[in-house]
Amino acid sequence: MKDRRRAAKDRWRWIAACVAAAMPLFAPPSPAAAQSAADFYIGKTVKIIVGFGVGGGYDTYARMLAPYLREVLQTTVIVENQPGAGGMSALNRLYQAQPDGLQMMLVSGIAATMAQLVEQQGVAYDLSKVGHLGIVSASPWLWVGQPNNPAMTSPADAMKSGVTLNWGASGLIDGTADGGAITCTVLKLNCKIVLGYKGTADIALAIERKEMDALYVSDTSANLYVRSGQNRAIATMARNRSQFFPDTPTIFELVKLTPEQEWWFDFRSTLDALGRVLVTTPGVPPDRLAFLQDAVGKIVKDKKLLAEAEKSQRYIVYRDPKAAQQAIERVINAPTPAQRAEIKQIVLHKYAGAR
Repeated sequence: MKDRRRAAKDRWRWIAACVAAAMPLFAPPSPAAAQSAADFYIGKTVKIIVGFGVGGGYDTYARMLAPYLREVLQTTVIVENQPGAGGMSALNRLYQAQPDGLQMMLVSGIAATMAQLVEQQGVAYDLSKVGHLGIVSASPWLWVGQPNNPAMTSPADAMKSGVTLNWGASGLIDGTADGGAITCTVLKLNCKIVLGYKGTADIALAIERKEMDALYVSDTSANLYVRSGQNRAIATMARNRSQFFPDTPTIFELVKLTPEQEWWFDFRSTLDALGRVLVTTPGVPPDRLAFLQDAVGKIVKDKKLLAEAEKSQRYIVYRDPKAAQQAIERVINAPTPAQRAEIKQIVLHKYAGAR
């Protein structure tokens, strides 16, 4: 009798153990498991935010990328312009937004990184903590100037005493202003940085009208202004020549630089190489972030997009998310405390009286 009772108990224990083991198979799926990242985006609306007005380079790139992202994500993708403070206002808002993966922003890696580096007033983001989706476009920058100005024939002519150069710029930190300020300081030029232009196209026109003398600008934009006859290419501000200006020497070739001057131009060209960075809100679930990163990685290889980009001369030069984040952190961490203080002085204060 006891043996039968013991056998029955053992049998019930065995049944209970089997049921317990099977429970996870029949339990309701968790919210995370119930919906894949791809499923999450179906039927949703994704915003690509642009921190500048309609019609500029960032707006053009965003609108070019949008239909390809829509196809890969299987969702609605819209471009929303949020101009203000050279893109800083929009980036601040994105940084505080809901981390659902439904917002991304095409950021000026140059301006955003420089603003964080010099601790510009109003910066409320940390580029090391955003969700990086990759650099979609990057190129060397050029120094361009008036075609018929003797001081704009070469850096050596600009460096002659008595020559004063007016550099056109948009915002305090937007590439044009801080690039011009660093160039003027390193080469000991007599300069004024004039702010307030809507964009580089307006500055190029001001140079053509002889209202401004010089502009620090990406080679893709410089290509448009030089080909139209508005501007002259003076120097490529990097170690390597631009694909658009193979006959325009680099500043390293044109000027006998000291090691300190070389450091400054290397630092600046590394910053310039950050280009246009695509990011999303910090804290996006890892599976969604990986899905977005994969989507961007796919579209930048799309032959149709690449042909469209080449036709419009808004070229895709892609760097993956890890490389983008590492490049930004390298620029932020490269300067010594003394160099960081000097960068801050040059960018924020040195030419403030002329602005």
